[in-house]
Amino acid sequence: MHDPNLEREALAELGEDLAHSPLFNGDLAPVPQGRRDWTTWNFAALWISMAHCIPTYMLAGGLIASGMNWWQALLTIGLGNVIVLVPILLNAHPGTKYGIPFPVLARASFGTTGANVPAVLRAIVACGWFGIQTWIGGEACRIFLEALWPGYAAIGGGWALLGLTLPSAITFLFFWSINIFIIFKGMNAVRVFENWAAPIVLVMAVALLGWAVSEAGGLGPMMTQPSKFESFGDFWKVFVPSLTAMIGFWATLSLNIPDFTRFGKGQKEQMLGQTLGLPTTMIFFSMLGVMITSASQAILTQAPLEELWKPEFILQQLTSPIPPAGHAQPLILSAATRAIVAITALLGIGIATISVNIAANVVSPANDFANLAPKHISFKTGGLITGILGIAMLPWKLLASAGAYIFTWLIGYSALLGPIAGIMVADYWLHRKQGLDVRELYRVDGRYKGTNWVAIRALVLGVMPNVPGFLKAAGLREGPPDFFDELYVYAWFVGFGVAFVDYMAGTEWERRMGKPGV
Repeated sequence: MHDPNLEREALAELGEDLAHSPLFNGDLAPVPQGRRDWTTWNFAALWISMAHCIPTYMLAGGLIASGMNWWQALLTIGLGNVIVLVPILLNAHPGTKYGIPFPVLARASFGTTGANVPAVLRAIVACGWFGIQTWIGGEACRIFLEALWPGYAAIGGGWALLGLTLPSAITFLFFWSINIFIIFKGMNAVRVFENWAAPIVLVMAVALLGWAVSEAGGLGPMMTQPSKFESFGDFWKVFVPSLTAMIGFWATLSLNIPDFTRFGKGQKEQMLGQTLGLPTTMIFFSMLGVMITSASQAILTQAPLEELWKPEFILQQLTSPIPPAGHAQPLILSAATRAIVAITALLGIGIATISVNIAANVVSPANDFANLAPKHISFKTGGLITGILGIAMLPWKLLASAGAYIFTWLIGYSALLGPIAGIMVADYWLHRKQGLDVRELYRVDGRYKGTNWVAIRALVLGVMPNVPGFLKAAGLREGPPDFFDELYVYAWFVGFGVAFVDYMAGTEWERRMGKPGV
């Protein structure tokens, strides 16, 4: 990502003396106005390509498995994305106005030293997501490789380490290497990749839907399946934690969206592009997932429902020379046709997974890790650290079940990121009234120096109410349902609200005491 010309232009605007500041490097430098060229389409394509991923496709499946019917699941997904769009747009504004990335923006509210706390917390979550997406892509590679070469599944003779077999480990590391290669090509490669990845993935999903509906002779039984809730109260108990999980899905980007909007031509472009790109794509692609799964349920009558929500499983059935249970012959007879479908499907899933992985799970943590030591850690080095930690977090364990994925992973980290979003929104929009001194953000002894303990306290207070509920959800605390369990389902809202209020109260108190802090 490092561009020497961009660095020189930034120093020309800010002052050459910042070249020696330990808080400055070319990757974290503000983007000069003349280099901000992302249009409405670039931002819309960013979200379209990020939302066209396997976790989005599978979201509705987890909600339907919890008892919702198809329209209740889509309503929950849509509402969650409309809600999270608000902090996304609020935190996107300073990125476009000042051309600065997330970890630099965080220095305004947390201080130049304290900003490392939210940056590292955001980075750790991104590492987990990087591992999850890489695992999904690696498994797709394994499935289609086995379709073309059945003997591949026997490699290793059943050997496994921490639940990971040798065939899965090989394709996981192969797919991991592709991601790292693109990271080393830089930020412009990300933009180019997003632009052409978005329409390709959509076309392939629509093609799969067309085949499934044609083969099933309709949309299948899931579209008429009623809700399992007998009362509104029963529905509400599942709806609230599910809504929180949907907000948590993109709570990561609600923090680091300045990493992208710093390249935007203007506020109109980034706001319109994101509004058009995020909620609409999440609803539409989730709907495709519902319809494909429903039609597939009518075709693959013997397959477990939880497997039908995985597009790679359906595509595996298409490419397998062995007839699925309940069929007298393979779904696609010709070996050549099966090979073409396998290669095309692998390309589609690969593009979708790499696209969201690089944009959502590498750009931010690479910048966040660089913020720890800007003179020693570049964007590329930060990306490599992200990749290594993504492996260490054992992503196949995070996807072990719908409960672990939605109610522990998604809600759990939303409890961590909600308070950070609340603090950043309060600081920029109310406390500083959108006024930042960009030069001072890169100075060790400037007005934002050190750690803003008001922000750290607000972060801790925002997280604390959700800790007991998270420990219960993760199986680390036992006992009957209590108040904290009820509170935990509102994790993002609680964390955001508590941190927002406490930060504003703390800054007002310091103002009255003549201690304006950072």
